[in-house]
Amino acid sequence: MPETTTGPAPLPSRAVPGSPPASSPPPAGRAWLLTALLGATVLGTISNNIVNVPLRRIIADFGAPVTQGVLVASASVLVLAIAMPLTGWISDRLGRRRTLIIALAVMLAGTVGATVAPTLWLLVVSRGLQGLGCAAVPTAVMGMLARSFPPERRNRVMGAWGAANGIGQAIGPPVGGLVADALGWRAVFGALIPLTIGVLLLVPRVVPRDSGHRTRIDGVGAGTLTVGVALLMTAATAAPQPGVPAWLPAVGAVVGVASLAGFVVAGLRRTNPFIDPRLLVEMRWLRSATGVFVQQSTLAAVLVAVPLYLTGVAGLSVSATGLLVFCLPLVWAVAAPLVGLLADRIGPRPVLRTGLATLVLVDVGLAVVLGTGVARLAPVIALLLAAGMGVALVQTPALTGATRSPAGQRGTGLGLFNMMRFVGAATGTAAVAAAWPDGLFWLFAGCAAVAVGGLVLSFLGREMPDRPAPGQSGLSTADKGDAVRLGEREEASR
Repeated sequence: MPETTTGPAPLPSRAVPGSPPASSPPPAGRAWLLTALLGATVLGTISNNIVNVPLRRIIADFGAPVTQGVLVASASVLVLAIAMPLTGWISDRLGRRRTLIIALAVMLAGTVGATVAPTLWLLVVSRGLQGLGCAAVPTAVMGMLARSFPPERRNRVMGAWGAANGIGQAIGPPVGGLVADALGWRAVFGALIPLTIGVLLLVPRVVPRDSGHRTRIDGVGAGTLTVGVALLMTAATAAPQPGVPAWLPAVGAVVGVASLAGFVVAGLRRTNPFIDPRLLVEMRWLRSATGVFVQQSTLAAVLVAVPLYLTGVAGLSVSATGLLVFCLPLVWAVAAPLVGLLADRIGPRPVLRTGLATLVLVDVGLAVVLGTGVARLAPVIALLLAAGMGVALVQTPALTGATRSPAGQRGTGLGLFNMMRFVGAATGTAAVAAAWPDGLFWLFAGCAAVAVGGLVLSFLGREMPDRPAPGQSGLSTADKGDAVRLGEREEASR
């Protein structure tokens, strides 16, 4: 971890003609910088998962079916996945610091709305607003961490970021269960309001100023990508809802795929695309993005399906369920920094493969246990512990690989990487709604099949040396082509 006596490394300003000079960073230590960035990460994670345990109580309060109630959990990750492609450009345009402040303000508005929502649908809208604010946090934080620490320390720093995600996952379920049991589910959101205000006040004081730069956005590329992701995720979410005709999600999925195909075609033809699609098939980025998709889809399925199962089939209280689910993120939070050290010692790819193999075994185990209606807690606890370790083993090497890839040198590349994280989470959550209550075996069998695909992909391609790029976000098309060609030459030389 960084020394507390060292001042924060200023985020390098981009030398863009006509852009205003960056202001001097505040005199805060690097430890305070990490506190603010990791605090925002923890807060965003808690905001996403704090409703998972008291979800059944929320559903009962509004008298809604489970398939509709799951939208309270999925709305935030759905909006996260849809908005994520644009967050990198926004972060480049406004600067990381300003983006983070705006994101926290939007999260605060959504949290207040969720606290007082009088109907289920207004609660879902407020959760979507929370997700919109959360969407900009990962890209801004990852960009600041990548710029503030040298490549040789990247695994440890990303391990700390992974631990912050794990801590957020650890705090959310038990706090949600305990607070809902004691004070009602609305107090779950009310407790987040002062925390959000605290982080919102801390960020401007300790995060160094960085100047954004005027950058043109490829409207065609950004539009087709956003529309494509939105249609696919909305179709997956709407399909299990009662009263939705089967043809409507099918049409949405077809149009979504066509829109993504348009994104690829436009990216290959345009001089300055939103992002060159060829950067997204470079093996380091592709392995990393697939890894976090696998991790998040399994994690979301576990964190939504298991609490519903425990409070229903097993008959546990909300508080007891929250404490039991705490096993998964606790292991994740404890293991994440150690995984960073392990990746430094043996390399990220063996660690990634071990994590993906672990998630395959976890998914198979959950398919058997939950699919057959086993009410004993011991196997569920064992699988939650193993899932926490698998998530930790996947996340840190995937994050490191993404920030070191040519695509990850751009804000848009980091935005797309984080989009894959939350597309995975939205997919896992939507799959629970589709599978509940009789299809849990097939739910986790499907998760296992996806994890096997990610494991196979992790053996493809060769590891490439780091290529730090100054002014990481403003690469021209020629620069991007050079980066791809350089990677190809390095691959061929090995």
